[in-house]
Amino acid sequence: MKTGGGEVRRRRGPGRRYGRYGRLAAEAAALLTAAVVAFPLYWMVLSALKPEGEVLSDRPRPWTSEPSLNAFRRVFGQQDFARYFLNSLLVAGTVVFVSALVAFLAATAVTRFRFRFRTTLLVMFLVAQMVPVEALTIPLFFLLRDAGAYVPGIGLNTLGSLILPHIAFSLPFAVWMLRGFVRAVPETLEEAAYLDGATRARFLWRILFPLVFPGLVATSVFSFISTWNDFLFAKSFIVSATENSTLPMALLVFFKDEGNDWGGIMAASTVMTVPVLVFFILVQRRLVSGLGGAVKD
Repeated sequence: MKTGGGEVRRRRGPGRRYGRYGRLAAEAAALLTAAVVAFPLYWMVLSALKPEGEVLSDRPRPWTSEPSLNAFRRVFGQQDFARYFLNSLLVAGTVVFVSALVAFLAATAVTRFRFRFRTTLLVMFLVAQMVPVEALTIPLFFLLRDAGAYVPGIGLNTLGSLILPHIAFSLPFAVWMLRGFVRAVPETLEEAAYLDGATRARFLWRILFPLVFPGLVATSVFSFISTWNDFLFAKSFIVSATENSTLPMALLVFFKDEGNDWGGIMAASTVMTVPVLVFFILVQRRLVSGLGGAVKD
């Protein structure tokens, strides 16, 4: 018995060692990947804190002995910078709220109900994600220009010209993702709610909505990031009304003919990154469960 046990122990020993080495290798690879991903952020913040002489030096160093906030002072000293920041918050917040609400209702409709052209509609959602944004910018420009003559607030040079296109581009992905969450909710739960006297609206908002909320958070993160970092639409649709520009447009102030202000560019980029990080930290728990599929039968 002892010999057998010893053989078992000897047989299991190398396997455990290999398992431990594999785990250590995986952890080391994860740390290396995290370092590679975080390095551009580190360099951005470092460049924003460096004095101008170190930023323009031909021998860059991954540290600074004389950190300075002059670049941030130049950023916040720019005229209308606060207005651009608020415009970005308004556009991104509106896109996140409206796209999440419409996507939830649309995903529920295409999952729970049977109607004509349902499959065609889902295929159209999928095809819409394959079209490059750049290919639609010019048609959208003329569409918004003509629509502004009939519907105030959505034409060129308005925040509506940024909100509507981003909602349209966020919806296909959000509907496809939420469709899986709605499908994962068992129909027996819905039938039980109806037997208990719940109306369709009550089931929708009091039972189904909390169950698919992690999926809503996951789609909202992607909608927020894509809208917050948008430069193409902001540059194309805000032609002359600079008071309606968003934060990415503020970066253009630091690109000058006589030389780019790289410290100001990095400082402004750091300020732009902070809201995204805050938003991500606030929803990270829901985001993890949303990406992993938290709804179970």
